[in-house]
Amino acid sequence: MEKRIAIVATNGFEESELKSPKQAMESEGFTVDIISDKSGTIKGWNDGNWSNEYTVTNTLNNVSAKDYDALMLPGGVINPDILRQNDDALTFIRDFFKQSKPVAAICHAPQLLIEADVVKGRTLTSYNSIKTDLQNAGALWVDKEVVVDEALVTSRNPDDLPAFNAKLIEEIKEGKHELQHA
Repeated sequence: MEKRIAIVATNGFEESELKSPKQAMESEGFTVDIISDKSGTIKGWNDGNWSNEYTVTNTLNNVSAKDYDALMLPGGVINPDILRQNDDALTFIRDFFKQSKPVAAICHAPQLLIEADVVKGRTLTSYNSIKTDLQNAGALWVDKEVVVDEALVTSRNPDDLPAFNAKLIEEIKEGKHELQHA
């Protein structure tokens, strides 16, 4: 059965955190769409500088969570800071939780989960600098390379990508999780 995955990102995403999971999912035969707040291309961030451009498949105002099997959120500092101010992005993210579908977020991307109000009572990890933000939003933060809490997959940074990708793919293959919740 074909799986269709949404990656939500905008300018300033950490390039490795989009590129590596995308390649890993595509190697499993999944269709992976890059969904953004604007059409055309978005630019990555790598080693403190702007990096490559990636083609946007569709825009947030034209998609629905019901069209996808899972959601993946790359980090970077700029990317989640822009997207967490976008109501379409927050609704899209929240709907994956309401539909009990797998969601994965790495590095600073859990800031989007805080803004979407889906972390209370959940166990997860992130880049260390947003640990307190997650705790203040009601999450149980742990320092591990990958954490899975009922189809919510989180990791800390690009060094964790091998473990993150493996768990992301495992959760996508398992499909909906009835205990996934907002």
